[in-house]
Parts: sequence; C-alpha cells; structure tokens
Amino acid sequence: MTDDTMCSPSDKDLSLSPNLDITIDDSSPNSEQLLDIVDEGNELDNECGQLFDIDGSERENGRDETTVVDSHSGESQGKDCPPPVVGMEFDTYDDAYNYYNTYAKEIGFATRVKSSWTKRNSKEKRGAVLCCNCEGFKTTKEANSHRKETRTGCLAMIRLRLVESNRWRVDEVKLEHNHSFDPERAQNSKSHKRMDSRAKRKVEPTLDVEVRTIKLYRMPVVDASGYGSSNSTEGGTSNHINCSKRLKLKRGDLELISNYFCRIQLTNPNFFYVMDLNDDGQLRNVFWIESRSRAAYSYFGDVVAFDSTCLSNNYEIPLVAFVGVNHHGKSVLLGCGLLADETFETYIWLFRAWLTCMTGRPPQTMITNKCKALQSAIAEVFPRAHHRICLSQVMQSILGCFVQFQEYEAFQIALTKVIYDSKTVDEFERAWDDLTQHFGIRNHEKILTLHEEREHWAPVYSKDTFFAGISDYEKGESVVPFFKGHVHQQTSLKEFFEIYELVQQKKHKTEVLDDFESCDLSSLLKTRCYYELQISKLYTNAVFRKFQDEVVMMPSCFSITQTQTSGSVVTYMVKEREGEDPATDARHFEVIYDKGGTEVRCICSCFNFKGYLCRHALYILNYNGVEEIPCQYILSRWRKDFKRLYVPHLSADNVDISNPVQCFDHLYKRAMQVVEEGMISQDHYMVSWQAFKESLNKVRLVADKIE
Repeated sequence: MTDDTMCSPSDKDLSLSPNLDITIDDSSPNSEQLLDIVDEGNELDNECGQLFDIDGSERENGRDETTVVDSHSGESQGKDCPPPVVGMEFDTYDDAYNYYNTYAKEIGFATRVKSSWTKRNSKEKRGAVLCCNCEGFKTTKEANSHRKETRTGCLAMIRLRLVESNRWRVDEVKLEHNHSFDPERAQNSKSHKRMDSRAKRKVEPTLDVEVRTIKLYRMPVVDASGYGSSNSTEGGTSNHINCSKRLKLKRGDLELISNYFCRIQLTNPNFFYVMDLNDDGQLRNVFWIESRSRAAYSYFGDVVAFDSTCLSNNYEIPLVAFVGVNHHGKSVLLGCGLLADETFETYIWLFRAWLTCMTGRPPQTMITNKCKALQSAIAEVFPRAHHRICLSQVMQSILGCFVQFQEYEAFQIALTKVIYDSKTVDEFERAWDDLTQHFGIRNHEKILTLHEEREHWAPVYSKDTFFAGISDYEKGESVVPFFKGHVHQQTSLKEFFEIYELVQQKKHKTEVLDDFESCDLSSLLKTRCYYELQISKLYTNAVFRKFQDEVVMMPSCFSITQTQTSGSVVTYMVKEREGEDPATDARHFEVIYDKGGTEVRCICSCFNFKGYLCRHALYILNYNGVEEIPCQYILSRWRKDFKRLYVPHLSADNVDISNPVQCFDHLYKRAMQVVEEGMISQDHYMVSWQAFKESLNKVRLVADKIE
C-alpha cells in the first residue's frame, strides 16, 4: 500500500490555501498509511451492523461521507466518551482537543499535538493533528539520554480542520495502537493534568452530528425516493442534484440492498460491505465481499481479473466483480460492487475498500478492460502490481474498426499471427510494422493508440508476468466471467440478488465435486513419461489434463541444438514439428537451462501464462536426465492434497488480543478447522463434539471467576 506524506493538511488543502503556516513536531514520522478502517463504536439498536469509516480524507468530487459496515467492532471503547469518528464537529478547537483528551484518558493513553497550521500572518488556527503520546520515535540525540523509551511509532491519531461553518470537524481517524495501555501513566501525563473540569463537560460532540451519523446508516431503508437522499421530496429527488453523482437505482432498490446485506450479515459473520455516500446523502457506490471470498483470496489472490462488463456495456445493473481462478482453473469470486460511474475517483474508492478487506495485500497481476481511469486508479492503489489489459477486448477493438475491410479475413489471420506467434519484442515490432504497412493502417488513430499501450496488452511484453491461466495471452479459452450466463443487459437488481446466492452455491458445489473427483478417481495416463505420473498424483484433474496435453506433445519436439554455454547455464534451440513436413512446418523455441539450480525457461513462457511447464521445457529436462519436475515448478495453488479452509486467514503470531476483530477471526478459523476435521467420519465427529463441550465449559469457568 502506498503512503502519503501527512505532516499537515493534505496536498489539496495546501494548493487551495497557500497562506498557511504549518507547525510540525520534528520527532514525528512524516508518513502515514493511506487507508485504514476505524471503528466508530456507535451501537445501533435493532440493526445488524456497526458504522465504520474508511479513508477519511478531504472532501473531493462531491463526496465527504463514506459508510463502511462490518460485522465486528474494531477497538476498545471508552466508558462514557465514545471513540472519535470522521464527521464529528465541535464549536471550538479547545472542545475538540478536550474531547480527544478525555477519550484518551478513559482508554488509557496520553496525547499530544503532532502538528498544527494557521493562516499566514495570523494566529488563527486552521487545523491540527492530535496523536497518541507514543507516536514516532526518539531522535538520535534523545536516544542517547537516560530517559526511558516510551515511543513505539504508534499511528493512533485524529486530524481536525476548521470548515466553512466555522466549526471544527474530525477529518481523519486512526484508533489502533501498537502498544499496551498504561492508565496510571496516562493519568499523570501533561495532557490530562491540563484538562480542567469545565472542559470535561464540553467534550461530547453535538447531538445533531450523532443523529446524522446514524441516519447515514439507517437512511437507505426509510427514504421514500429510493435514492437515499436526505433532501428528497415527496415527488422524487431533491433539487440541485447531479444524477451522475449517484447510483442509478429504481424505487425500492435501496431498501432491497440494505435488507439483503443485513440478512447475509446475520448468517455470515465475516460478510463485509461498504456504502459510499455523496454530499446529499445519496448512495454513490457499494462494495461487498463474503467470508469465503476473503479466505479464497489468500489462496488465489496472485492474479485477479476485474470484470466491468456490465458497467462498460450499460447493463441495467452497474455490476463489477473481482474474479480469481481456483485450483481447478475455474473462476472464483473475490468481491462485488455497484458503481455510479467509471471515474478515477470511483475506482480509487472501490480498490481501496477491496484492498482493505484483503489485509492490504495487493495482487501480483491485475487484468482489466481498457479504460484510462481504471489504469490510473490501479497505478495509484496497486503500484507494484502488473496491470494488463484483456487481450480479447483489444482484438475485438481492432477487428471492429476494420470489419468493412475487403481483406478482412486475411487481416484477421495476420493480426492473430502477429499477436500470438511473436516470440520476442523485436519480432513483434517488425511484424506489427509490416502488418500496418501492408494494410495501409499505420496512421489509423486506434492503431496508434493501441501501439502506444502495447506493453499492457501484447503477450510478448508480459512473459515475465504470472497469469495462472486466467488470461487469454496464449491461444485458447480464458477464464469465463463469474456471472456469465446469469446476468444479462435487462437483469434487474432484484433479479440479481435472487440469483446471486444460487450462483455462489452452484460454484461452491462444483468445486466440492471437482475436489472429490480429483482425490477419489485415478487419472488416465496417456504416456509412459514419469512427468505425467508425477503431476497426476499432485495436481487437480482439470489442471493435470492441461499439463498432460504438453506431455503428449513432447514427441513433436524432434531436434535440439546447443547454441550457447555460460558456466552452468546452457541455451538450447528446440525445433518443433507443426505439420507434415519437418523441413517447412517447424518452429524454433529457445530454452535456457541452468544445471546448477535445475531451472528451465522457454521463450514461449507457458509456465508464467498457465502455471505449468511446456513441452519444450520438459523436453530439455528429459534431455539432461532430470527424472522429476523440480519443486519450484510444482505450484501449491494447483495441488489437490492441499487443505484449503475457506475461513479468514490469520497467523497466530499476528493476533492482537486487545483487538476483538482479530480475536474473532482467529478463533473462528481454529474452530472451523475442528469442524472440517470432524466431518471426516463418525469417530472424528464424536471427538470434535466432545472437544467443543470441554472447551466451552473451560471458557465459562474463566468467565465465572472474573465475575
């Protein structure tokens, strides 16, 4: 995840207000995480979730309120003073300062002013960052002193800003601490000693803020207009509303979404959803993800396709989906969204929400449709990921421009050959130049634009990128979109939610059956090659059959020429027969083999594209007497003997026992492991059930002692 410099107000504030003087605590670090989820701690009666806030940044693009709903609370709460949330407002800076100080005192930590800024040539304060006293680290000079080290680099903070209404607004909040609390030490801190009794009585935020915060959560199900506008009239939407700034929904759709999410959240403890609202309280964007999808990402999150087909083709529902590929080579859902538009800001919001659900771990490769806003957003949120454009879309885009060509069929064949058969960058560039010159399209606008972006879609530029078979970068079928055949242009939101769970259940059932088939049915071998036998014992049937095709094709490689040697690294040229006449119907493939590390790489890059070795690489391994496929080419993501638990993945070493979210996830995962093992047989079930009863009795004994 990228970091933004946060020594004062945001870059936007600086650009709009050049007359600001900024005061900074020199010992504070100058960067903070760009995205955090923080617990708002407001309990809502008779509701099924809690209010969270995500990325409390300055108001941009007509959006300054974002509602995030999760199934757990994320932080310890004060006895009388509620935790800070983005959107709180106070009459004065002192009120805001005293509020945070009171909250800190009840929790058990001390505070200080990390930075503040005033208007130039004036003492009028315009903003400030209040942080935990353990923020930052000692300077080199301070570290040499005999004073006890108290700073731990804690990121807990709130950022305040003076808004147009001349009130002080909480713009950003971070609640999580990286240290234990020391109430006694906090009581004796300077910040708490300065607080007088009059200030304590004024620390609560104004009542209208609390009501408005709750309304952001309750509003969708009570709004008569169906659009979630807090300013709507009986006849429809309110005045001065930009329709492009809201999600286009029919009457009743908003209530449908809210009811569905609440129902799922009751039965799926780790279901997560986010609602993004604009200034008028209208719903702009929605994102949701199920527990199974969050867990699946830990196994299949290396390559993710972002499917925006519905959004790009003006379907009735503006659906987008994050899709991965499972161990059977079939699509697996990794999150869904409904978006108001295809702007950079919208994609930024969506990707940050999704990344947060995935514990901040970005995918290695992202595959999307061609869209400038999408490309810019991926570069912003996933700067280290390899972004690639769907090749089939590029092909359709090019062919669509020249469908009236008299030589259309010849052009289609030539284009396919240039894109798929080019083995090196130089070969591709020469072939592309010859193609455009031959058909007289060298200066065509579409051709020029695509050539400029060729590194994002041409296979020859992606041979070092891992795709796990999810791309169509080699001839053949790519992974089918998750909802293909179920969602059509006229599918309504009501119809979608009716089939959504059915589609999920069907996919899950198919995966279970595929697992059973891979474990209980022996694969039919077609050759006497040991590589085939080796992989048949390890990989799922679907992936094994694809690998098996490569083994079957090994005899088509009939000639090896050693072209270069450098120490233990040898370069071979493998000739492969593609037709009847070996002299004319043959292709050459360069294969590099390192005897020292038993590493092999073919210029066709089948391993990166599909996740298993090609026939050319296998031929060279066999030629060098390597009896088994090296372990680095056996991927756990394809293995059938790998136990996959579709529960939240959380390492025991990283559990913060003061964080109820992490405690819940960790206990839930361990319990599910017992459930999974307990279903193997009746004996396993009885042992598991007895263990559960004993554990529950022990936990209750501890609770009784505490009381």
